[in-house]
Amino acid sequence: MPRAVHVLAFGIFAMVTSEFVVAGLMPQMAAGLGVTVPQIGYLITVFALSMALGGPLLSVALLRLPPKTALMVLFPLFLAGNVLAATASGYPAMVIARIITGVASQAFFGVAISLGSQLTRPEIRGRAVAVILNGLMLGTLLGLPLATLTGERYGWRAAFWAISALTAAAALCTLIGVGRTDRPEGSGTFRAELTAFRAPRLWLTLLTSTMVIGATFSAFSYLNPILTQVTGFSPGTVPLLLLAYGAATVIGNTVVGRLADRHTLPVLLTGLSLNALFLAGFALLARFDVGAVLCMLGIGLVGVTMNPALVTRVQRVGNARPLVNTVHSSFITFGVVLGSALGGLGLDRFGLRAPLWLGAALAVTGLLTLVPDLLRRTGRGACPCTTSNGTATTPLANSEHRAPTPLHPG
Repeated sequence: MPRAVHVLAFGIFAMVTSEFVVAGLMPQMAAGLGVTVPQIGYLITVFALSMALGGPLLSVALLRLPPKTALMVLFPLFLAGNVLAATASGYPAMVIARIITGVASQAFFGVAISLGSQLTRPEIRGRAVAVILNGLMLGTLLGLPLATLTGERYGWRAAFWAISALTAAAALCTLIGVGRTDRPEGSGTFRAELTAFRAPRLWLTLLTSTMVIGATFSAFSYLNPILTQVTGFSPGTVPLLLLAYGAATVIGNTVVGRLADRHTLPVLLTGLSLNALFLAGFALLARFDVGAVLCMLGIGLVGVTMNPALVTRVQRVGNARPLVNTVHSSFITFGVVLGSALGGLGLDRFGLRAPLWLGAALAVTGLLTLVPDLLRRTGRGACPCTTSNGTATTPLANSEHRAPTPLHPG
């Protein structure tokens, strides 16, 4: 695996740590900015919406730049947003800071994944994506607790200064550790990048990603109250359980990355099926500590860890260029918003188990989005194909084995 792929993971780690830091410092930030805790919670929503809506627009603006150059533009923008957050004198300035960092973060995801695909051979692109996305998993596992600890000991502003330093270090590593790359052939214009989105199959593939992430975050967003108020764990135990959950995501991401290239569709089918079972099992066993923990760890293993397979599938249906990858990241972010929003509505009306049942329903919906590809694959393997002159040909029994290629030229 090229060294540059690991360097890109470091950049993702910095971005994700900034994304989640607000969740760990809500009371301190509310007191420091003179607002309520729910208002601080809105900063998470602002960040997510900025990622989903602004990221693709920024990617379009950077299309004509080589990938490494685009990253070196995004790092200062992201750094500026975090410095503004660290020095914010009031709530409006913090909102602006979160918008800047959200937009830059999403564009960075798209360019980094595209560059990682460009730097590796087609047959190991799934593994490369998994390595890059380990930055996301480690950001959840280590970045959030460390940023929270820094904020609690030295003040919430110190956490943003620490993330700023981390961003500067990631930028320096990228400058040194990632070689110069040209723009992928056929990219560089909005029209060329937009061509892939004419395929209806791509939109269905993007919807699968929304359902996978939505199912997981419907549960993940409310793990703390579920584990304390339903299962009965003490508040002090929950961080350790979340640490175990984070470790499960790292393991699952690594395993999926190994399988994503050759078995993309079976991996997604298995992952969504297991996630639906674990979510439903968690809802049924929430009052039993062992059963609840096992199901929670199962969700960690097969939830967001489907990302390498999701990225591989999208790149094969569309292409591996920045705009497709950034729009895909936006659909993943919509999954976070959808899962947390529906989970919250269900919790208010039906109690703490409702987010788990809703998550299971979203996972089943995700399975339904796989049906057209499953039927297409079954049709290819059911009978030999024939050419126009009647000569039998060998069908592509598993289209997932092919290297990612665009459906449309250019």
